[in-house]
Amino acid sequence: MSLGDVWFALFAVIVAGYLILDGFDMGVGILHPWVAKNDRERRLILNSIGPVWDGNEVWIVLAGGVLFAAFAPVYASLFSGFYLAFVLVLLVMILRTTAIEFRSKRESARWRRTWDIVWSLSSLGLALLLGIAFGNIIAGVDLDESGTIDESLIDLLNLYGILIGVTAVAMFALHGALFLDLKTEGELERRVRRAIPALMATFFVLVTIAVIATAAFQEEVSERYLEDIWPLIFPAAALGAFVASGWWFRKGNDFWAFLASGAMIALLLISGAVGMFPNLLISSINDDYNLTVDNSASASSTLTVMLVIALIGIPLMLLYTASIYFFFRGKTELGPDSY
Repeated sequence: MSLGDVWFALFAVIVAGYLILDGFDMGVGILHPWVAKNDRERRLILNSIGPVWDGNEVWIVLAGGVLFAAFAPVYASLFSGFYLAFVLVLLVMILRTTAIEFRSKRESARWRRTWDIVWSLSSLGLALLLGIAFGNIIAGVDLDESGTIDESLIDLLNLYGILIGVTAVAMFALHGALFLDLKTEGELERRVRRAIPALMATFFVLVTIAVIATAAFQEEVSERYLEDIWPLIFPAAALGAFVASGWWFRKGNDFWAFLASGAMIALLLISGAVGMFPNLLISSINDDYNLTVDNSASASSTLTVMLVIALIGIPLMLLYTASIYFFFRGKTELGPDSY
């Protein structure tokens, strides 16, 4: 195993960490207008993620840094070829942050209702855009010999990309609902619990269609699973995590249901990464133009230094993240400093 392979795996794990942590933030935002019936309940939902949402976004910064340092050609191709898409991602992330911080600055019902809508739509938009981007990366892009991607934003809105985008929205909405089940109580919690079975059914149908579409039309990924049997461990484990999440939910074990949902998200992402390996970007023009671990990894000295830093830094990040969730465990309560 080369250092490039190690960093491919670490990059996938870091992205999975972001999707798990910021994923329930997005899901909570998506569900916010639908499950809360008054201002107090909306504040409770907002404060359920209040202590952690900004820390969760650190993981996407780390992922971008790793991509830049470990696989610079991939970084260059993605950020130049998907430039407008990334501008939209940045826009919805700014709007989401602004909505969270500004909502409770005034008592006006119209003011708060406006920022509630902005928060929900920006959360929905971010989940959809991330799913569409991931779908296009799996499907392959118009990547030429020079590493240039010649696709417009409209080109990215293809049927497969939209399918993965909608599936991502359903996945994060479910993940967010399980988090709210863990953090709320009373009538609000009962309302959330009533929504979860429908969210589970919707996600299961969409992810099944997405898996069938991937197997049928995305040969670069499906061939990996046809050549060896061991990669099937990951999608099988993802299905097992989904079933376990539903089982624990029905048993009333909210904590383990939420953890299983997070494991499912990580395993689905890893399933996609395993199917793509050793490719990081697949060219729909010519397979020889693919950007792989071998032809896009940085020098071994760079990867070695990065690995040393990662072995020190990532455990500290995990410790910090775990401590924040430990200190703010339990049901959400409103206080003088609440949003």
